[in-house]
Amino acid sequence: MTNTVMPRSPEALQYVPRPIVAWGGHYANGDEIPPHTHPRAQLLYAVEGVMRVITPNSVWTIPSHRALWVPPNVEHHSFMMSDLEMRTLYVSADVPLSLGKECRAISVSGLLRELILGLLQEPAEYPIPGRGEHLTALILMEIERAATQAVEIPWPQDRRLQRVCQLVMDEPGIKRTIEELADSAGASARTLIRLFPKETGLKYHQWAQQVQLAEALCRLGRGEGIARIASELGYASPSAFSAMFKRNFGVTPNHYFSKHVQP
Repeated sequence: MTNTVMPRSPEALQYVPRPIVAWGGHYANGDEIPPHTHPRAQLLYAVEGVMRVITPNSVWTIPSHRALWVPPNVEHHSFMMSDLEMRTLYVSADVPLSLGKECRAISVSGLLRELILGLLQEPAEYPIPGRGEHLTALILMEIERAATQAVEIPWPQDRRLQRVCQLVMDEPGIKRTIEELADSAGASARTLIRLFPKETGLKYHQWAQQVQLAEALCRLGRGEGIARIASELGYASPSAFSAMFKRNFGVTPNHYFSKHVQP
């Protein structure tokens, strides 16, 4: 991270006459960025740490090897789930990219990571032609070829279901049946069973598991042990939790972050 040129404020960077500009900052565990929008698209990325980002339709948990694409003028609200080193890109709305007008999480390759850090070494108004222009061209190519990653918790619009989902988010370690949640929603279990796929695209147990996976990523990012995470998320044993985690991510919790560390 040495020799990095920290450019101006994120607000001022929106109007720099360059297709992509980079910004960096440090946040502590528990810090929050209130809801806001940008006229530019943003690739929200942290080289170290885990963040949770709330957008109008979803809750996203973003560990260090992923980034969240936020289109222009989309409101987002960020929470730091660990100490976090943010390195982010603001992309002009005029730049054509296939990511589209929906938020989505993408995988950050080792090359993209280094390109982002490289652009931070340049002034905000980097010379054209010059190094910054070449870095920008490569960044766009890497973003376009990045794999989309599913780390999304779809958020409902129905207020009854929102109450249920907030209960689960607040206490992800408590396993509740949908019948047990019905009273708090002011709706029948049958109504909730119907609303979950209609509003989120997932059945209740699938949605609740996404919440647990997101919570596990946050805890792993803070360095918590597997046994403690498994216990606090309500699993009978660390091996049961690890098996669930591996089914969803393809690796065990112990290897999740190391698998994505790029040389």
